[in-house]
Amino acid sequence: MSHFKIISSILLGAFSMLTASLSANEQQHEDEHLVIVTKRPKQLEELGFSIQIVSEEKLNSIDAAESLTDYLSGVQAAISNGSQTTFQIRGIGAVDHQALTPTAAAVYIDGVYLATNVQASPLLFDLARAEVIKGPQGSLYGRNASAGAIQFITVMPEEEQSFNLKLGYGNYNRQDMSLSVNTPVSEKLFIRLAGRSLSRDPVLDNMVTNPQVSAPDNAAGVKDEFGTRLSLRYIPSSETEVILRTHYSEDNGINPAPFNNSLTDSLNDHQISIGPDGIQSTDNEFRGTSVNLQTQVENVQLDWLVAYEGFNQQYGFDFDGTPAPFGLNHLNANLAYDRDFSQTSSELRLSTSSGNNEWMVGAYVAKEKFEQSYLIWCGHIDLQSLVGSCPYVGAPGRAGSNPASDSNVMSLLSEIEQTRKTAALFSFNTIKLGEKLDAIIGGRFTYENIQGEGIGRHFFADGTQALNNRNDLGPAEGSNKITENHFTANLGLNYQLTDNHMAYITLANGFKSGGFNGEVINNASHFADEGLFGSETVTSLEVGLKYVKANLRYNASLYGMFYDDPQARIFVPFATADGGSFISNSLSNLEEAKSIGAEMDVLWQATEAFTLSANVTMLDTEINQTVQPDVPQNAETFDGNPLPFASDFSVALLMDYSFNLFDNIHASIQFSAKYQDDFYLDAEGLDDRKQDAYSLYNLRLNLHLQEGFDVSFWGNNLSDSHYATSGFGFIGYNTFLGDPRTYGVSVKYSY
Repeated sequence: MSHFKIISSILLGAFSMLTASLSANEQQHEDEHLVIVTKRPKQLEELGFSIQIVSEEKLNSIDAAESLTDYLSGVQAAISNGSQTTFQIRGIGAVDHQALTPTAAAVYIDGVYLATNVQASPLLFDLARAEVIKGPQGSLYGRNASAGAIQFITVMPEEEQSFNLKLGYGNYNRQDMSLSVNTPVSEKLFIRLAGRSLSRDPVLDNMVTNPQVSAPDNAAGVKDEFGTRLSLRYIPSSETEVILRTHYSEDNGINPAPFNNSLTDSLNDHQISIGPDGIQSTDNEFRGTSVNLQTQVENVQLDWLVAYEGFNQQYGFDFDGTPAPFGLNHLNANLAYDRDFSQTSSELRLSTSSGNNEWMVGAYVAKEKFEQSYLIWCGHIDLQSLVGSCPYVGAPGRAGSNPASDSNVMSLLSEIEQTRKTAALFSFNTIKLGEKLDAIIGGRFTYENIQGEGIGRHFFADGTQALNNRNDLGPAEGSNKITENHFTANLGLNYQLTDNHMAYITLANGFKSGGFNGEVINNASHFADEGLFGSETVTSLEVGLKYVKANLRYNASLYGMFYDDPQARIFVPFATADGGSFISNSLSNLEEAKSIGAEMDVLWQATEAFTLSANVTMLDTEINQTVQPDVPQNAETFDGNPLPFASDFSVALLMDYSFNLFDNIHASIQFSAKYQDDFYLDAEGLDDRKQDAYSLYNLRLNLHLQEGFDVSFWGNNLSDSHYATSGFGFIGYNTFLGDPRTYGVSVKYSY
């Protein structure tokens, strides 16, 4: 059956359900349909754009942010370096393994922006819901929301005393514990303390493919994580509320090594093969504090959010994904990252209403500092001299024509520091044009100042150090500055067709910041203007129809998203002094791309006990890249290719059924399924870099006992699908792999 026939069948089914639902019992709108994506509480049916909600119950069954995509069509996640999460929404979102690359789908937690793809990785716990907004959100969310925005919302301290403790065990020796304690200190002050720990042995098998090299089990990745959050809620008066949140978490496991496609004939599903020299323990720490003040002065509401977020990260893995590439030990490569990041931000908003009109103005400022050391070596490393036991394959090319030593070049170290200062003024307004017609108007002016500096060095076997000077373009040391101003806006019309139907049309744009490449610093050209990647912009037109009744909701939409200067990791030409050029793999900009599609999501509560939801996305994405005279083969590779991580068709289904098993035991079953078509892992569109279509099936059986006890049996990826979560090219093509079938049981006590 074609995708268009599938969509038609789903649309027909949705309208059949609509007809059936008209005779169902009316129910009040649930709180889960009240969202804060517009930074003022709104019902879903009032919003003239696409948004999906993932509930508390679903979120509490996942470990990391990327699992959110199991419940969403048109949303995918790339897991780079084993622990960095980058979301793609409707095919928009650069896929890159460096932490300096901002994401195109902005990720927030309790209103605080997470500026790097590293920060979305820590363990999730004690969440109330997630709100996923599709399409550019340049007015409300500013930079790096050109694909949309994802907001995680934690459970608020409440007025009632409560206690929750959950213990779980699963295959691969999975051990999970979560705890939350909520207590009122007084009539005005409430405190909530929550935490979670998770450990698990490797879920992939590390196999021996070279008899001369052992294959340690822990190379396939070890989980050892915990996190805690303290929240205080102070309500001094009916007009004022202050919320303080502080969190800390650690990841002390081992990142999984990648799979190299040269080993396809030697390995089966869920298997990798590497030796012991690339295995390194992970030492990641994440921390943050925020204060949110909300107060009402007559008809004006003031919201002020001040926040700090930061992390320290040390980890590494086998870079080439094999014990000895092509049987040659000297082609082996390992890498290690040492990162420090901090960001401070402040957002102030003033909101008011007059009649049926709503007005909001705001200001935002932020400062970020990122430091990274990136080390590559071969074999075993001497931590004092940073010299490996064999020459790293890429190091000699960085020595230049006049090397500093006659001994072998062994390893590479690149160090970079980047600071980013951002300021923005924005407004988002709803204006009543008639009894049934509203206009939505918003705009944002953003200023960015990005400064970067760095140095690239190579290390000889005799201990000599020298600056990289690939192709004799000058020593690899430099700095540069990027200053940009962007105006982004949205304009929409919402028309109430009937009491239950609303039609909308919205035009919006957004941008994703440029910056500096944070990987190997080859020579002086790294910080030249040609070595930087510029910002990208997306303009979107969307038309949609929403239906809301007590037991049935749906949203259907058609959209086109048009992409200028899309960022991609490509081979970039650099000129040499003699008039020639060389090619370097860098994050850079293509010319244009587009994403055109259709979506529908349906939520049907057939009875009080049975709920069914489905969401479907069809996509047609394409890169437009004209021939470049310097590297025509590169341009031809990209032109006409689909965007990476952009399945033509995806569908997510969720069924929830509850029933009385015995007089004293209430049970519920949740079944979810996600299917997505094949997609490419990068923009080059090569067949060996394509992930075939696959499905994920998850099942959960909950038994609600008396005296506050719950027992849950769960299984994820029940069909044991084998799939890649990201890829990169180096001595062949390497991919990080998703989890195989996992299952377990948990016991929860609450009061």
